[in-house]
Amino acid sequence: MEELLTEFVQGLPIYLLLAVIAVCLAALGKGADVLVEEAVTLSMRHGISKVIIGATIVSLGTTLPEVTVSVMSAINGKPDMALGNAIGSVICDTGLILGLATLVGKVPINLYLMRRQGLLCLGLGFLIVAVCLPYSNLRAAFESGGRFPQLVGFAFIGLLVGYLWLSSHWAKNVKEDFGVESHEKGSTTVIVLKIVLGLVLVVSSSHLLIHAVEETAIRAHVPQSIIAATLVAFGTSLPELVTVVTAVRKGHGELAIGNVVGADILNILLVAGASASVTPRGLIASGEFFTLIFPAMIGLMLIFQVSTFICKTHLTKWTGAALLGGYLLYLLLSI
Repeated sequence: MEELLTEFVQGLPIYLLLAVIAVCLAALGKGADVLVEEAVTLSMRHGISKVIIGATIVSLGTTLPEVTVSVMSAINGKPDMALGNAIGSVICDTGLILGLATLVGKVPINLYLMRRQGLLCLGLGFLIVAVCLPYSNLRAAFESGGRFPQLVGFAFIGLLVGYLWLSSHWAKNVKEDFGVESHEKGSTTVIVLKIVLGLVLVVSSSHLLIHAVEETAIRAHVPQSIIAATLVAFGTSLPELVTVVTAVRKGHGELAIGNVVGADILNILLVAGASASVTPRGLIASGEFFTLIFPAMIGLMLIFQVSTFICKTHLTKWTGAALLGGYLLYLLLSI
């Protein structure tokens, strides 16, 4: 599939490439609109918190690009890229996406869920660092790095099943003001089908968009190193970005924060776990992970978690500025 998309965009003249980019952007916007509206309708109809809907159904769909890229990278003998994409997506989701969402609109905090989902996410962040450490020679971590073992990958998949069960349990204990009951016509099956349609539009259009943008950048003589360091990591997180910003602008900040926290958890448990499980030798965590990538992930997670305890009702613009500033600093240090 990847080769077919690459050949397709490479065979297009520049004006058609620009047309493809425009169509993909329009499809992204429409897909995000459908996804957000139907997810909110589902939560209202069944009395399920928007945070839970965002952290499970929506985040499972928007994390598909990361799963695809990382698993295929691991299978194709690039285990360092697989882990890099998983952790890089956590950094992008928490720093860039949540930071932007907080700056463009109101992001309410459900303390009951944030002190469970949020702390679970932070705990998993520390856990993935711990399992990658080279315990035979800890000092070598900053130079030769470590490894994410295949066995741990299977264990993370097991933890994912437990997380999904816990989410359903937490959903029963959440009281949320749903406002006026939804009177939208259509059965739950129709709503779920619309959610799937929205996910397909968001994921497929973002996938084609990143190929078209990458080919355009190459023709504009942008260096390959810059393309790899920015477009690939940003491209796999594009579904979360569009969905989260759309949700916030429509006044559904709970869905947005649920999507980010859920995506972070899935990037650690599903993306890293699945990638490691298909690789006999596990995933490589080079020295850069311990000197920059892991610290950036933990740092942004801590900013977010501390903010939820301080702000209590909704994330402030200062939180958004701190998250976005931390992400930009990470990019500068990476380059």
